[in-house]
Amino acid sequence: MAATRPSTMKRIVLFLLTNFAIILVLGVVVSLLGVDRYLTATGLDVPSLLIFAALMGFGGATVSLLLSKSIAKWTTGARVITSPRSEEEAWLVSTVERLAARASIGMPEVALYDGEPNAFATGAFRDSSLVAVSTGLLRAMPRDEVEAVLAHEVAHVANGDMVTMALIQGVMNTFVIFASRALSFAIDNALSRGEDGERRRGPGLGYFLIRIVLEIVLGVLASLVVAWFSRQREFRADRGAAKLLGQPDTMMRALGRLGQLEAGALPSSLAAMGIQGGIGRLFSTHPPIGERIDALRAR
Repeated sequence: MAATRPSTMKRIVLFLLTNFAIILVLGVVVSLLGVDRYLTATGLDVPSLLIFAALMGFGGATVSLLLSKSIAKWTTGARVITSPRSEEEAWLVSTVERLAARASIGMPEVALYDGEPNAFATGAFRDSSLVAVSTGLLRAMPRDEVEAVLAHEVAHVANGDMVTMALIQGVMNTFVIFASRALSFAIDNALSRGEDGERRRGPGLGYFLIRIVLEIVLGVLASLVVAWFSRQREFRADRGAAKLLGQPDTMMRALGRLGQLEAGALPSSLAAMGIQGGIGRLFSTHPPIGERIDALRAR
């Protein structure tokens, strides 16, 4: 099972290659369209902007990924179970350990936090992750369904979903940064011609105002793409959980129960990693519960 998944080193290499690929693709596109020649003629250093966009776009996503466990513990108040204080905590640790062994990943840190029903997994590496469960989830579900939720989170880790989402977020960040600056520069330049037809050198106030508007608009569009990928990732994690459990029925029951509960809110940095969440159909990071159950039933 482990041999069919990319190793941690391969994922890091993929991350770096994607970074360089984005610079290359954007460079080729603007060159083919002649945009680079126009922007360069008006004073914009396109190659430098491409590098800046990629460094900022992927840099932010990389830092968030590397700090994800620490941020998760801090924002939710999750307590890592190092020495179980109760039979319930001992069961949680042993269950995650068993599921991690089946998924051929390193033992994640297991944490508990106070809150309404929810759970999440995070971490930059498959063999050094964090799986956290809320006290509300433990109260609301029987143990076999809690195990299904844990299997879902372990499947996220085994699938490398944290790295995948960081890659997608980095791509979208790079696009937003480059496109908003390039477009605002071009628009401001076109609007700032003098009566003699000469263009004013350097960006003006209009550039910054247009850039802010474009960053908001393009950021919203980018979030739609990220949310779509996140929803596909949820279907895959549900299938992974069913495989770890040996059957889909328990996962389907757990999803059905979750559909009857009010899920606890997670910090925005963790929303995509919870068992359910999101706002609206297009912006939701998770598919509707009914669709997830139907997908498991049809597998």
